[in-house]
Amino acid sequence: MDYQTTDQWNEQIWSEAEQVYHEAFPEHGRKERMIVRRMFNRGICTLHTWNERNVIVAMALTAFNSRGKVLVIDYLAVRRSSQGKGVGRLCIENIHDWAKNSISECRGLVIEVEAEDTKENADRILFWKKVGFQLTDYIQSYIWVPETYRAMYYSFDADTPLTDDGKQLFKAITDYHEKAYRGK
Repeated sequence: MDYQTTDQWNEQIWSEAEQVYHEAFPEHGRKERMIVRRMFNRGICTLHTWNERNVIVAMALTAFNSRGKVLVIDYLAVRRSSQGKGVGRLCIENIHDWAKNSISECRGLVIEVEAEDTKENADRILFWKKVGFQLTDYIQSYIWVPETYRAMYYSFDADTPLTDDGKQLFKAITDYHEKAYRGK
């Protein structure tokens, strides 16, 4: 599997990654192309792609939060036809290694997961736990979407772990969303 990252907008790469992105996230749960392109233009995100036989089978969008010293995983998606084959685990391993080796201040990874008690959300949380993430108790409500969320985190160093305070972790996530949508 070929793993690549870019922090520059590339129409061809995004068009291929976008197919995986659209398959995984409903329209109301994903950022519009214009917003993603603007994030690249502002230098606030990195696109990660995994190719198999020149076809993108997984993608992720991430952003480093220097205040929290965490890499926010905004989206991670694996083609349905490639799920259940360890691709998601490989994606997290690659993102982990990339962040640890490329971002000197990075102390770990943070994601947000939907908090509603459904089988689909429980399955997602189980995946994240299997790849090393810890679930926090705090439930975040946003004014612009009806869903509630919880933070999950993955510390790089057990001696200096990230906080398990979900409210604190959401500061990094919310900061990223504000930059993506409002440009702060």
